[in-house]
Amino acid sequence: MKNKRSIFSLAVSSLLAAVVIAGCGTAGSPSGTGQPAEQPQAGQEGTQPSGEKKTLIMATSADYQPYEYHDLSSGKDEIVGFDIDIAKYIGQELGYEIQVNDMNFDGLVPSLQSKRADFVMAGMTPNPDRLKNVDFSEIYHEAKNTLVAKKDSQITKPEQLAGKKVAVQLGSIQETAAKDLAKTVEGLQITSLNRIGEIVEEVKTGRVDAAIIEDHVAKGFVAKNEALQFTTIQSEESNGTAVAFPKGSPLVEDFNQVLKKMKENGEMDKLINKWFGDGQ
Repeated sequence: MKNKRSIFSLAVSSLLAAVVIAGCGTAGSPSGTGQPAEQPQAGQEGTQPSGEKKTLIMATSADYQPYEYHDLSSGKDEIVGFDIDIAKYIGQELGYEIQVNDMNFDGLVPSLQSKRADFVMAGMTPNPDRLKNVDFSEIYHEAKNTLVAKKDSQITKPEQLAGKKVAVQLGSIQETAAKDLAKTVEGLQITSLNRIGEIVEEVKTGRVDAAIIEDHVAKGFVAKNEALQFTTIQSEESNGTAVAFPKGSPLVEDFNQVLKKMKENGEMDKLINKWFGDGQ
């Protein structure tokens, strides 16, 4: 009797152990290996529950009003702007939810290279250096660089920056423009900072003499600071804005098709008027 009970107990124990092992496999891993299920990453669509949209991760630097910025007017912190509206429209057309991740501008391209983001929208201009590392969509908006300075500074032209300090955003096309100016404007000193708000504050306090900022962004900051002014820097080079992707991303063509549609059906003009119009 003792021997039979031992055999019966062993059988029950083995059965329970099998159930526990199976339970561990199904709870943490679809493969039943007992390893934790891998979390979705940028560039990995994976299997989605029935009826749910796939998610694309958009990286941006939300300090670039009106392209993207933090809006607290509703009582909660929400990232809004021209680029955000375009991204949401594209997501709706292609069947994606858009998750917006805010980071410093100089971290945007690395986020694509490391697969932490599916695309970048941040008022970004395709330039030779960036094109070596990422792919771009077609240009969807044109802009120009401006000089932002105090009204009493009399700084309205690049040549007047000789011996002066100028602030720019780290990793931006404006930083590249400042470095190009430094080759011909004697004594020009460049201060590179992460955030546009910091840059404007440096101008206001006199720690720098001027800043180079994209025109639509400069317009918004100057409207809130009566002591400042901005003037357009004349240039034949394009400062067009495009969407950036990891090299070889299949999303480029899909995004281009929707951007083309937005230009043809008037949606792009509608958003341009919303964010850059005189009433903005």
